[in-house]
Amino acid sequence: MITNALDPRKEEALKLCWADVDLEQKTFIIREPKNHKDHTLPMSDFIFNLFQRRKSLAVSDYVFADAKGRVISNFRHAIAAIKQSSGIDFCIHDLRRTFATVAESLDIPAYALKRLLNHADGSDVTAGYIVANVERLREPMQKITDFVLGKVQGIESAQAQ
Repeated sequence: MITNALDPRKEEALKLCWADVDLEQKTFIIREPKNHKDHTLPMSDFIFNLFQRRKSLAVSDYVFADAKGRVISNFRHAIAAIKQSSGIDFCIHDLRRTFATVAESLDIPAYALKRLLNHADGSDVTAGYIVANVERLREPMQKITDFVLGKVQGIESAQAQ
């Protein structure tokens, strides 16, 4: 069971159900997010492959379930292991900040980044004129994924030497 004590954004991911994952269209829908507007995102190639592997092992309606089909809710041990191996202290929200920072460094258009982060338009009148469907977000999502994977692979190959 998911408790309300969780970060709202983390809870969004934890509640992801296979019914909201479209492996043919390579999209997934975040239901009832923080801004209360369902959010459809494109999958990068890496995310698509990850979802395919998880689907082949699925024992639950939830994408992120443990071996008994329960929604994963405790990341304490996984985060501790990552901190230990990387030497970097971080919190879950830092991953969101990193995503945004990488996107900005890659010159992803601001409105595409806003859509990827599912930020509300607020009083931004210009945003109301922009039609940004999921296909418009696919290339930026792939660029961000490729950048991050390139950095991870660079670290892995440096450690192998």
